[in-house]
Amino acid sequence: MDLLRVTEIFFSLQGETKTVGLPTVFIRLTGCPLRCHYCDTAYAFHGGTKYTLDALLCEVKKYNTRYVTVTGGEPLAQKACYLLLQRLCDENYEVSLETSGALPLTQVDTRVIKVMDIKTPGSGEVAKNDWQNLSSLLAHDQIKFVICNEADYQWSKTILVQYQLANVCHVLFSPAYQQMNPRHLADWIIRDQLPVRLQIQLHKFLWGDVAGC
Repeated sequence: MDLLRVTEIFFSLQGETKTVGLPTVFIRLTGCPLRCHYCDTAYAFHGGTKYTLDALLCEVKKYNTRYVTVTGGEPLAQKACYLLLQRLCDENYEVSLETSGALPLTQVDTRVIKVMDIKTPGSGEVAKNDWQNLSSLLAHDQIKFVICNEADYQWSKTILVQYQLANVCHVLFSPAYQQMNPRHLADWIIRDQLPVRLQIQLHKFLWGDVAGC
């Protein structure tokens, strides 16, 4: 029997990505091999409750939405996550996966919208980037950079050009919450005419730094 350790399941507005603002069910899986400096979900590193795939699907069906986000922690740290993603797609949900980009994406169902971080130097985990994952991204996927300072911005801009990321999929530049002034980041993007989307965490502006939002 496939079991997943789950930190929480909750219903809220999507605070990030292209579906920002849409009512979404979030499945937060437990565990993560990374320790980013700006992490706001350290409570998901340990603990959690074991669920079968059927039990998880029953929880999702309680909510009136077609949008489901599987997040963490790092959801792909649990092998059964791949089957969960497939099952959700089979139920005709629009499924997004929030992943650090440190673990292989080759087995992720192609129907899933992969939202893959590229870890900046400011994260403290830049060495964990698996650059081979870029070859697994499709046009409907998204790449996210969390920008902590101007040095992170300049580094991200270099990576954007080096790998021609705007030709791969949508690229998001997100200011690290309470570390990077969003207006400064917006000004730099406009100044340099970058083909990226500024992403501000809607849930943080609505509800603040509250666990589970």
